[in-house]
Amino acid sequence: MSGGVDSAVAAARAVEAGHDVVGVHLALSRMPGTLRTGSRGCCTIEDSRDAWRACDVLGIPYYVWDFSERFKEDVVQDFIDEYAAGRTPNPCMRCNERIKFAALLEKAIALGFDAVCTGHYAKVITDAEGNPELHRAADWAKDQSYVLGVLTHEQLKHSMFPLADTPSKAEVRAEAERRGLSVANKPDSHDICFIPDGDTAGWLAEKIEMTTGDIVDESGAKVGEHPGANAFTVGQRRGLKLGTPAADGRPRFVLEIRPKENKVVVGPEALLAIDEIRGIKVSWAGLPIAEVHTGGEFDCHAQVRAHGDPVPATARMERPGAGDGGGNDGGSDDGGAGTAGHGNLVVTLKEPLRGVAPGQTVVLYQGSRVLGQATIDAARSLQRAAL
Repeated sequence: MSGGVDSAVAAARAVEAGHDVVGVHLALSRMPGTLRTGSRGCCTIEDSRDAWRACDVLGIPYYVWDFSERFKEDVVQDFIDEYAAGRTPNPCMRCNERIKFAALLEKAIALGFDAVCTGHYAKVITDAEGNPELHRAADWAKDQSYVLGVLTHEQLKHSMFPLADTPSKAEVRAEAERRGLSVANKPDSHDICFIPDGDTAGWLAEKIEMTTGDIVDESGAKVGEHPGANAFTVGQRRGLKLGTPAADGRPRFVLEIRPKENKVVVGPEALLAIDEIRGIKVSWAGLPIAEVHTGGEFDCHAQVRAHGDPVPATARMERPGAGDGGGNDGGSDDGGAGTAGHGNLVVTLKEPLRGVAPGQTVVLYQGSRVLGQATIDAARSLQRAAL
């Protein structure tokens, strides 16, 4: 229970359905702020109190579990390390993967619980053989299946999402009001929870050694200098402070970060269009489809941001030694329940996507079903490759 309206209503529905429910709030920081700033952040002391009040209204036990050390190592330090390597990570994916549905679920199962129930907007559907599948929620505007794409077959078997079929957030708030939950009108949390003021660049500057270097255009010509390449992200337009304007006078965008050379590559907006994505650390949400095992190509939709539009694509698994290697392996062998052996994921986009950066997550869908996900290792632009 985060202390927000979604998890409070999810808990209420679980109680109403006859489950034996225990409310758990995760303490993810040893020094949380006492009050949230606007609607930013989460997991503050105020949030823990709101979660306690909701449990009191529902008449269920309430506990705070301290996961701060694991969160610091698995999410915060991972975020720093990824940026230091010139990649753009998604900390919410890591938190769901390593904290909420790994550490939390492991502890819950060890204590005899059957499932972790959350306020995520997503749906678990069981097929004819009893295997769970992850699907989009009824309200696509609030759908959170993207950030749950890291869940494995085993984790989905122990996951409950009572808000799956709720048609709108307004209905959740109205239900909370009817149930007497004080969080009914509490604003949504957003941004990165451990950077509550939203200044990611400033926060990173205190954690990563920044070294000045060159900003170059797509031809390699120097057009400016930067205070530290790690503070930039692919697709960024503002704050470049270029000394040499583009020949056509149009704005330029960050196309690539080269941490080993300490360079930032900029160019016209058109060159942000990506046609192919190569992914590593591949996992499958539920049992993988047949083509994953055979290496065959399959049709899908690819999504690279939590609230981004999915685009039509084809995808295939590429085993080690094939293609250009593309990066690390695809995870551990577990008989196909979470990953399907080692390999890279190759996604060919039928419609280009803008501003795709290494370190982001690509999630694949077929219809409303989430097939799986991979960490983006490389993104290829055919137009830029032709230059």
